[in-house]
Amino acid sequence: MRFSAVVLAVALAVPLTATTAEATARADLRVAAQSQQMIWNAVAVDRGRVFVSGPRWSGSRGPALARLVHGQARPYPNAEWNSWQPGQDPATKFVNINAIHHDGHGSLWAVDTGSPDFGGNPLPRAAKLVRINLRTNQVTRIHHFADSVALPGSYVDDVRFNGRHAYLTDAGRPGLIVLDLITGTARRVLDNHPSTLAPADRPLVLDGAVVRAPDGSPLRVHADPLELSPDRQWLYYGSLHGPWSRIATRDLDNPALSAAELAAGVTPWADLPAVGGSAMDRHGNLYFTDLVEHALKRRTPDGRISTVVQDSRLHWTDAPFLAPDGRIWLPVPQMDRVALFHGGQSRVQWPIQLLTVRP
Repeated sequence: MRFSAVVLAVALAVPLTATTAEATARADLRVAAQSQQMIWNAVAVDRGRVFVSGPRWSGSRGPALARLVHGQARPYPNAEWNSWQPGQDPATKFVNINAIHHDGHGSLWAVDTGSPDFGGNPLPRAAKLVRINLRTNQVTRIHHFADSVALPGSYVDDVRFNGRHAYLTDAGRPGLIVLDLITGTARRVLDNHPSTLAPADRPLVLDGAVVRAPDGSPLRVHADPLELSPDRQWLYYGSLHGPWSRIATRDLDNPALSAAELAAGVTPWADLPAVGGSAMDRHGNLYFTDLVEHALKRRTPDGRISTVVQDSRLHWTDAPFLAPDGRIWLPVPQMDRVALFHGGQSRVQWPIQLLTVRP
């Protein structure tokens, strides 16, 4: 299927005008791709190939996971994986991708929440973590989450890898998931712990208005962004609203610890604002998207925070991707503007853009 509305502009990147002198001096924000049909909240780049994905409930029209090629969004790894329809077996098809992650070792991973509806329950054998070999473009492993792990109301959100273990956040039923990549065994930890729970006193306010869920209540997104320290000794995580906490990975990896013992190892890390997504470099610098200020910011290991770029078009920028050449890719899905949050009337300002910046 062809999607002529997608425009790639990687080679002939078009500079954007930043809204502050600081941002203009410190960054070079460019359009890499844009679409009149698809809403992307995740991006990954491998050897010049650009991969994008977006959740089904956003109203996006196109593949759940795609590779952008010469103005086309091609289903990836193939059309079959992107062909799920209600009533079909979801075990080997994408139902609702919320995140993709390049592990740096030749694999692209897709996090499938397993629920086609925002706030809905995962379908049986639908919530899963899927590994795709980027050399062969073949699915090489599917980790299905049992209904004791992907609970009713779960929204398996994002993933990071540490040796034989993967850590995932649950933004719907607050908690973390620890997955043994060798045995395939997954278990929930820190369920309803304050560090995984969206605080009730930190509503998300964008452009002067509280972002509200479909039922009209203030939107609360539980455990969402997460990162590993460069030495892999610590996992940093928090709700979308902040703040962030940390816990030793050796504790997460130890199934013998009780819930109380594990909770005792959680400590505050950083009081960050509402974060759409993040990436950490090998020096421990955390790049995160500040939803309220429409900005990409950097937190150094000593806690200093600076603005990399700020621009009104960075409206609900989601998960950044750090490319080997130093450029940061920024998907801008405008999630708070989709029809789901406005009584069925979309307020998305098209086109949806994929931007890049070199700090």
